Amino acid sequence: MRYYSFAIAATFALLISKPAFAQSCEALSSLKLPDATITAATPVAAGAFAPPTRGGRGGASQFADLPAFCRVEATLKPSADSDIKVEYWLPATAAAWNGKFQATGNGGWNGNIDMNALAAGLKRGYATSSTDTGHQGGGGPWMQNKEKLIDYGHRAVHEMTVKGKAIASAYYNNAPKLSYFTGCSAGGRQGLIAAQRYPDDFDGIVAGAPALNATGRAVFSMYVAQNLHKDESAYIPATKYAAIHNAVLEACDALDGVKDRVIENPLKCTFNPRVLACTGAETANCLTEAQIDAARKMYLPVVNTKTKKEIFPGLAYGSELGWATFGAPQPFGIGVQMFQFLVFNDPNWDFKTLNFDEHMALVDKAEAGLINARNPDVSKFTSRGGKLIQYHGWADPQIPSASSTQYYQSVLDKMGSKVTDSYRLFMVPGMNHCGGGDGTATFDMLTALETWVEKKQAPASIPASHTADGRVDRTRPLCPFPQVASYKGSGSTDEASNFVCK
Repeated sequence: MRYYSFAIAATFALLISKPAFAQSCEALSSLKLPDATITAATPVAAGAFAPPTRGGRGGASQFADLPAFCRVEATLKPSADSDIKVEYWLPATAAAWNGKFQATGNGGWNGNIDMNALAAGLKRGYATSSTDTGHQGGGGPWMQNKEKLIDYGHRAVHEMTVKGKAIASAYYNNAPKLSYFTGCSAGGRQGLIAAQRYPDDFDGIVAGAPALNATGRAVFSMYVAQNLHKDESAYIPATKYAAIHNAVLEACDALDGVKDRVIENPLKCTFNPRVLACTGAETANCLTEAQIDAARKMYLPVVNTKTKKEIFPGLAYGSELGWATFGAPQPFGIGVQMFQFLVFNDPNWDFKTLNFDEHMALVDKAEAGLINARNPDVSKFTSRGGKLIQYHGWADPQIPSASSTQYYQSVLDKMGSKVTDSYRLFMVPGMNHCGGGDGTATFDMLTALETWVEKKQAPASIPASHTADGRVDRTRPLCPFPQVASYKGSGSTDEASNFVCK
């Protein structure tokens, strides 16, 4: 692994002092940066962007309202094996630029540049960036290459950020005054890793539903698959998810004093799947004995029976409608790929052969501290004034929500309650993975972060809403964990003003 902090710092200083590249977008193609090649620098007129098939989901229509910008494409090679593709979208003029830099995160195994995220940042006036983290597509043989694993794990986002600040400085002849990161899922993991490993990269970070224990999540997904397929009588078909979910709501929905088909705090919920036991012929509204046991285990953590150490937490009560993520006829693909290519180097690996005691050492050796974001020490980031907002949907069926609450507690244990001046977790009742669900899953974490960083106003709550049929039908405050939104006792339960965080 090679780093070029001194060279980059020197280049950055040179760019600030010399305006040679500040005249035009096209001139950026001649910009020289360490371990980087700018492959294209293209001015794009307002409304004229036509995305390639990669990265831009939904066709060109969603980009029709983009302002004019300078599109910079680059390849970064911090190691001989690196091949990191990056794009930077810069507002066309200094007047259109908000003076800030934004890095955006990815999902899954990260092999694409996310043009939707680039567009969102550009519309807010940011000089924004996205990377494929050094490979194309999902998990594969690239995971056996240590340098590519380092790029994926943490280096690509860091290199993208350092180069992006230099490019913005060259284009505007002015360095970004502040830098932010936003991401969810794998992007949330990237955000936490930035706070842990590269505390100088960002002034503020939004880390949504972070895959902070990516290997543990993969292990849990195989644990679920083994439980559901140990014999096919244990398999729970998707046709039964609604009955299980309704039974959970019956047990726990009203615990917060409001019946709204949303569990405010699943940690307070107690539910026994046996209430759905079939008393006659099996139907979609009941569970067999084998299915009762399998359903119970969906909520339980996977534990190393030898060390008694928890490997990963189970799913939360309220997640049942999304159980097909882990509970489909085939195991969770991202989890399978980790074992196929990172752990066992066998594309034909069979999930039924995984031993949750004997093979965990192999998992840890393969991960080698490069992927997971579990370090509770973010003191270097917070001591320089960095602010971190983490959020997670309680009903997340892909990254169990307890992984966030457990990490948050580990940071408090390590750094003390004073860390809440710089780091806050917001759990979203009823929200699925990074959005959706029956809860108030529409909110603006970036604005809350900007207010915290730029105006020194910590978020005591964050406005959120739920939309149905194109209209907002419910609003609620999101509260910093462990606080919850509590009904005041009068007024509509669909209006945020009738709730208080406590």
